[in-house]
Amino acid sequence: MWDDAFPSFLIGLREGLEAGLIVSVLVATLVRAGAKSRLPQVWTGVLGAIALSLSFGAVLTFTAASLSATAQEAFGGTLSVIAVAFVTAMVFWMRRSARNLSGEIREKVTSALAMGTGMLIVTSFLAVGREGLETALFLWTTARAAGESAGPMIGAGIGLVIAAGLCWGLYRRVLKINLTKFFTATGVVLIVIAAGVLGYGLRDLQEGGVLPGKAAFAFDLSQNIDAGSWYGTLVQGVFNLTPSMTWLQVVAYVAYLAVVMTLFVRGVRGTRPAKAGAEAKTEAVQDKTSDEAAEKAPRRRPAWLVPAAVVAVPAVAAGAVVAFSGSKPAGAQTVAVSEKECGKGFTAPQPGRQTFQMHNTGDKASEVYLVDPATNAVYGEIEGLAPGTTRDLVATVGGGEYAWRCVPTGGKAVTSAPVRVSGGGNVKAVKPVSEEDLAGPLKAYKDYVAKGLATLTDQTGKLSDDIQHGDLDAARTDWLTAHRTYSSLGAAYGTFEDFDKKINGRTAGLPDGVRDKNFTGFHRVEYGLWHGESADDLRGPAQQLQQDAQGLQKAFPTQDFDPSDLPLRTHEILENTLQFELTGAADQGSGTMLATADANLAGTRELLDVLRPLIAARNPQLLTTVNGDIDREQKLLDAAHHDSAWTPVDKLDTATRDRLNGATGQLLEDLAPIPDLLEIRKSA
Repeated sequence: MWDDAFPSFLIGLREGLEAGLIVSVLVATLVRAGAKSRLPQVWTGVLGAIALSLSFGAVLTFTAASLSATAQEAFGGTLSVIAVAFVTAMVFWMRRSARNLSGEIREKVTSALAMGTGMLIVTSFLAVGREGLETALFLWTTARAAGESAGPMIGAGIGLVIAAGLCWGLYRRVLKINLTKFFTATGVVLIVIAAGVLGYGLRDLQEGGVLPGKAAFAFDLSQNIDAGSWYGTLVQGVFNLTPSMTWLQVVAYVAYLAVVMTLFVRGVRGTRPAKAGAEAKTEAVQDKTSDEAAEKAPRRRPAWLVPAAVVAVPAVAAGAVVAFSGSKPAGAQTVAVSEKECGKGFTAPQPGRQTFQMHNTGDKASEVYLVDPATNAVYGEIEGLAPGTTRDLVATVGGGEYAWRCVPTGGKAVTSAPVRVSGGGNVKAVKPVSEEDLAGPLKAYKDYVAKGLATLTDQTGKLSDDIQHGDLDAARTDWLTAHRTYSSLGAAYGTFEDFDKKINGRTAGLPDGVRDKNFTGFHRVEYGLWHGESADDLRGPAQQLQQDAQGLQKAFPTQDFDPSDLPLRTHEILENTLQFELTGAADQGSGTMLATADANLAGTRELLDVLRPLIAARNPQLLTTVNGDIDREQKLLDAAHHDSAWTPVDKLDTATRDRLNGATGQLLEDLAPIPDLLEIRKSA
């Protein structure tokens, strides 16, 4: 259960910190200002956000409602940007109020606080609501994939409790800070937090397709920094900084900090110094005055009315959604999904587009497919159907036989009795792929890589010899030859396990950068060759590179290569290219990133060649489209190759660089369906 609980623990800790830091500062602000009567406004916003999050989780759990991945990102990103706007307004309201709190009379303090009444509710609601919705969505997804909810719920609960404890510690600390320093410190903290939330929200909007530039990375340290570690979780939770960030995120983060922090600091410097006696007197009478004012103020409505409303409204709305979705569409069949009842309730449907309500009656999460029992061709599918839940499966039905295949997590695949549909035309289905189908392409690709590694070993040996004899000009030429060979072997997303970091690692995440002892491999030698290091300085790194290449050649035959990973490589190799080579992020002085991109394209072409028969049997038009994309990309790369020289990425004119990035992005988009097309589907 811990395997399911730990990811939820981290998300609970992170989301709890993101929400709790802002709320704790708001509460401390009111307490220090002697405005405890305003605390119910903060807690009303928090209560409303919690009610909304729980209601959202109920809708996800008890209905077929499910936001698409892009819709989830766009929704979260929009909430983030709105939250930043309110937090920013709150910061400057705090700064204005500080002038009154420094020593003015109590009436002006109360007036200043009254200006923020509605803002308190909305700010606390957004701070907690955004994170609460994300947490509900994450827990629902995790429970659905795991097939049980106890582990994820326990893990998230522990994370939230720890986050609450950390925020309580912050609250207690700021209560002891001098009032003027308090407003300055908390304002700075909120600005830094808001900058991170803005960057995070813009990334969500990019992922949701609302904003462009989702693949334009300013940096990517994901290979050197573990985002799932405890320290990574804390950094993301407090500052919303991630190991990889796009240019839009970085520019927005820096610009927000620069502009807002400058305005805030100028405002603080312009604040009149507080008179110690007046401030002490003001602080001494604030609680009493606030409480007396609250007692004398006429009550226009019961104190419980607003909190009750903020709980009732989302609960009633969620209940209505659940009740409404409980009525199935006209003509829809409810079909059972489990090892014992797979296909129960399934009768011959009418030809045409049909909606089936798939209800998991078992105790394990399950995949379910509508198949042709004779050929195993798939007409429709649902992945990760959690126990006790119902989701719609929409498929077009023609003439022929149909059956349901239920594949419980960790269980045996079961196929229902077939039914025959009369009438209707032919319907296109996806021909299934088995491990046996991928065995041949996998063997061919492993043979290609093994041959390439043998060549690589020889080439790194020649590079080492060049440096050993002090011929650095020859070494530069042979370095590029060897690096292109390595880059054509598809070393993406851990293909070569730990060897890739040794052979082709970058400086990202290394404390001493290019001088770090763990900076090894091609890029270490590249840095030395193009930054004036002597042959003596480079002998060690070159020999180490040769030894690592030999080690990889020896280890590769025993390395695990899942057949289902093979279709993924068609997309992942060029994802790396777009992040590192076409941004120039991996360049250590040689200016040959386009040569590496050319080698990556060659590796992608090799993968497509071994998978071509499987793709052609399922979607021949896709191959035509992809081939056209590759030709267009190749022409752009060839135009940057002049004899033995390559144009550095940063020397490309803007139009050419945009065309190259656009062509790579289009190729990636057209390659994206291949993993789903060649997904291994379990048969009975």
